[in-house]
Amino acid sequence: MQIYLTSEQEREADVNAVNFGLSSEMLMNRAGRAIADEVQAATRRLNAKNVVVVCGTGNNGGDGYVAATELLARGCAVSVYCLDGELSAGCKREKKRYTGKFTRTIAGDVIVDCVFGTGLNRKLQGEHASVVSKINASGAYIVSADIPSGINGDNGKIMGVAVKANLTLALGYCKLGCVLGDGVDYCGKIIVKDIGIVADCTYARSLEDGDIAAFYAPRRRNSHKGDYGTACIVAGSEEYVGAPVLAVSAALKSGCGYVQAVVPATLKYALATAYPQCVYADKPSCEASAIAVGMGLGCSKETYGLVCGLLKSYMGKLIIDADGLNALAKYGIEVLKEAKCRVLLTPHIGEMSRLAGISKEEVLDDPVGVAQSFAFEYNVIVHLKNAVSVTCDGKTATLSVRGSSALAKAGSGDMLSGLICGNAARGLSLYDAAVCSQYVLGSAAEIYSEEFYDGTATHADLINNLDIAVKRLTRKE
Repeated sequence: MQIYLTSEQEREADVNAVNFGLSSEMLMNRAGRAIADEVQAATRRLNAKNVVVVCGTGNNGGDGYVAATELLARGCAVSVYCLDGELSAGCKREKKRYTGKFTRTIAGDVIVDCVFGTGLNRKLQGEHASVVSKINASGAYIVSADIPSGINGDNGKIMGVAVKANLTLALGYCKLGCVLGDGVDYCGKIIVKDIGIVADCTYARSLEDGDIAAFYAPRRRNSHKGDYGTACIVAGSEEYVGAPVLAVSAALKSGCGYVQAVVPATLKYALATAYPQCVYADKPSCEASAIAVGMGLGCSKETYGLVCGLLKSYMGKLIIDADGLNALAKYGIEVLKEAKCRVLLTPHIGEMSRLAGISKEEVLDDPVGVAQSFAFEYNVIVHLKNAVSVTCDGKTATLSVRGSSALAKAGSGDMLSGLICGNAARGLSLYDAAVCSQYVLGSAAEIYSEEFYDGTATHADLINNLDIAVKRLTRKE
């Protein structure tokens, strides 16, 4: 499991470390040595001849001076480019200790970005923006300390301009901004370096292969379809005939025992030809283990009435997606507070903005906070979909960091809802089903991207990789 902190939580963790006897100087020395270790490894791997450490004026710059001093002691050809301005106490101390060369040229085989840390909250301008642009234009292998300078530590937004790193060394803990927003594209490979601080807060997390494998327990040979639950997919309309196909195809790969499809009569026989193992019905059954509703239904009062009816009468696990969400946003979300069942909402950024009554930018400014607050207020689980999705229940936040841009096309959400429904039907909680399904679907996309261009992926490519993804997760070496 990986842990992610906000900028404020990171500051609090630093303060806690100092309160428990680990001085700020010790923290800076540990951070600098950790940077030096990875930079030295990179120079050997790349057969690099020289290193330029670009130091800002704050503590991130202080870390850079420690790293430069350490690299110098190890015999590396290193020089420092220092930015102008008033130095923090730690940065001033470590700059005085550095006895190597300074340079006014940002050119080298390896460039270490120690300009800004996680606390950046304004757009880069002037010398700072110029230096970042020069780093990016250098053609060097770029290592960023803690987070690429110019990336917001809380949401991954680019603050005017940002360093595009090959490698990011997250010091202590990974920051939210490393994986949210543009951070996912600007950090390159992320390595977390333990420098002795301990987070004493409620943090976001992401799961790893072993965690997800636990959701796929060995199946008993002496079992039958009734042991694995019924997933009911309520989807499709004359306008959106493909939505039920996508959802059903994923649900059938989930491991549940039955998949029931509630679709318009005009779609039933065509769908049955493609998926004869599916059960077809005219209305959702309240006996189903899990129901997913909304995909391609159209945003209408009829859809709203259907969702409201399920909220008030169904006692199982309910997933509301797409037009189910749009209908709630349009006709009234207070009905969520009347739910008798456990509810999972699966909005993308636009749908979340409509549900919460705020702009998309406000959602992107704080996706974890927005999802967490909404989940708490309405006593639901929110799976907020984006390049890195966030699952929140009002208490715990889990980031889904697996995936590729092969998922960036219409229909991916329908597949996800079907997969979540099937996983919930076979016994996972709605929270675990959302996290597990997003992880596996993301892994399926990564498998496609290993051999092919992301943009050429079809739903069949991703569906056919689901079983490969699960096999990779569950195989024992």
